[in-house]
Order: sequence, then structure tokens, then C-alpha cells
Amino acid sequence: MTKPPPNQIEAARAAALKVLQHNARGQFEGLPRTAGTGYPEPYTRDLMIAMLGVAATGDLKLIAAWRATLEALARNQSRHGHIPSLAHDPNNLGASDTTPLFLVGLGIFRKLTGDSQFLDDAAAAAFRWMIYQSPDDSTMIAQQPTSDWRDEQWVLGYGLYLNALYYWALTLFDKSEDAARLRTLMNHLEVIDGSYDPDRRDGFAMLDRPYYAMWTYKGECSERFDLLGNSLAILSGIASKSRAQEMIVWVENQCQDLRSEGSLSINLPPCLIPVIGPSDPDWRQRYELYNEPHHYHNGGIWPFIGGFYVAALVAADRLPKALEALTALTEAVKLTRDPRHSFGFNEWLLPKGPAPKGQDWQTWSAAMYLYAEECVRIGRTPFFDR
Repeated sequence: MTKPPPNQIEAARAAALKVLQHNARGQFEGLPRTAGTGYPEPYTRDLMIAMLGVAATGDLKLIAAWRATLEALARNQSRHGHIPSLAHDPNNLGASDTTPLFLVGLGIFRKLTGDSQFLDDAAAAAFRWMIYQSPDDSTMIAQQPTSDWRDEQWVLGYGLYLNALYYWALTLFDKSEDAARLRTLMNHLEVIDGSYDPDRRDGFAMLDRPYYAMWTYKGECSERFDLLGNSLAILSGIASKSRAQEMIVWVENQCQDLRSEGSLSINLPPCLIPVIGPSDPDWRQRYELYNEPHHYHNGGIWPFIGGFYVAALVAADRLPKALEALTALTEAVKLTRDPRHSFGFNEWLLPKGPAPKGQDWQTWSAAMYLYAEECVRIGRTPFFDR
């Protein structure tokens, strides 16, 4: 992809702010909408991730809209502390990542506003829910398949993304003892000998790979690369600086191979490396319809994850590479299914082309662009820096 002119990043930033302002009030109790086209509902995970971009704007109206979202989530929290998938619907339950994402969003909001007691009861209930998601009471939490943001991909047992989210939430609330224990557990080597010993903890580290396994449980794991989970591991400090550097070199080499074979035509990594094919043991029949190779969760390009990757490059002290990735992300967010838009901020892209395949004016795509741009501009990663 060609490099945009210097003013293109500023144009993209202005367009991203416009998207957030447009999406700040929707038809469900006046709460923000998930996308400008399609997805009028206030989806919890999208809006909580978008909190990073909202904070980057400093826009008081946006901050007020996200405050109302947090209050709605607290109102609709289950009696056990679980956070629903839709901010306005207490009956839309079952997601594994909405509760830690609520804690992340709340933690960011508290630090942004200085209101350290905001929604204290809801926070306590959410942490109580998280404690009971650990099957062996070890702090590491487990999940059901397709229960996180990847609603068409199986992640079994202990998922990297979910535990990285929980670790981030623990650090935002200064729960240092639990955070240290979880970080230690996550950095244990995975059980790789095919047997299971209950006295040996499953971990995400691998002997022959610099990145963390996508999931692990009772002697089994997925060695596929999860871009979002590993970016969070870098940003939050789960990964050491040396591991982060090695991980980035590995990712860039893999992307070069994908470009050489013609399956990637953008300077951003896909969400999954390698993709899952019909002959692979982790292929599922349903993928044929909803998650085919190089599509959606199976190796698609997600601009919101691209924002996390740019921030991870900043955290790993790879600023020139971060600017290069932000340039690529700027080109990616221009892609649109509606020719009336100069910037589409689409949901996800087919990596070959690339081509927009999801909904335009996606809230988290615009928000994470704003956060990524801020990280590159100031040379640090707010709400992750410790």
C-alpha cells in the first residue's frame, strides 16, 4: 500500500472523532451505538474497548456518553456480578469477556476523571464474578468456546486474550498481588508432553515460540498466534521487553511470508496466524459458513486490533515501526463500503486486496485509531504505563 501524505493521519484523526460523535447517541436508551451503519445496539465489548479512544479525545460529551454506558452496565449487572453483552439488556448474558472489559472501561474512566469511587459496588461485584471463573481457584480464568469477541471461533479453557484482559483490569484497580500471581501463571510453560498433572499449572509460554499460546487447558493448547491477546500481553507487561521484541520480529517475518505468497497486501498483521484450514484438526464445520480462511476471526484484518498492535509497538520501544504501522492503519481505515465516506473505519477487512467486509463507521475501529495515533504522537501508552 502507498504511504499517505503527512496530513492524512490528521485527516483520519478528525474523521475518527466525527464517527465517535455520530455514534455517541443511539436508539437504545440514548446509549452509544456500536456502528454508524448496522449494529445500532450498545454492545458492551465494543464500547468498553472504545473507552481508550474516548479518553484520547478529551471530548466532554463523549466522556459523558460513556459514563452513561458504564452506569447502564452497572444497573443491568446480574445478581452474581456478570455484565451483559448489551448495555441496555440484563438478559443478554453468556459472554466471557464483558465483565473484565467492564472493569477495564471503569478503571480507565476513573483514572481519566479522578473519580476513584465511581460505581464501587458494581466493581466489587464484577471482581467477585471473575474470582469464580477460575476452575482451580488459581486466579487464571477459563471460558467456554465462542464466548469472547470471537463469536465464530473456538477458544478452549484458559484463553490468552481473556486472561490478559483480566490482568489489565487487576492492574488498573491496583490489585497488585492478584496481578503478580496471574502474570506468573501466564508465563509458565504450557504442558506439552500429552499428560496432565494437576500439580503442574497450564501456562501460555512456549519453548520454541516467542509469543504466547492462544489457549491452553489440561495438556492441550493452540499454538496459533492471537494478535489481540499477544498485543495486550506486550502492552500490559505480561511479556518481558525481550520477549516483546522477539515477538514483534516473528510477527513481521510472518507477515512478509504472507505478502510473498499473495495472501496479505497490507502492512498490518491479520488477527490469527496461521489461518485454520479444512484439513486442520481444529477446523469446525461451522467455519465453512462463517469463518473461512483469511476471513473474519480466521485471519481477517481488524482495524481495532491494528490499533492495539500499533500501541504494542510503542510499548516495545519500536517507534519507527509503530509509525509505519500507523501509516498502514491510516490507509486501512479509509476503506469503505459506502463511497460517500472518505474514511470507512470498517469492522474488518479481507487481507488480500484489502477489501472492507464488515460494517462501516465502527465505534471501536475509530476509537482505537485515535488511541494508536495518540500513542505514536506522545511515545507512550496511556492506561497501560505503570
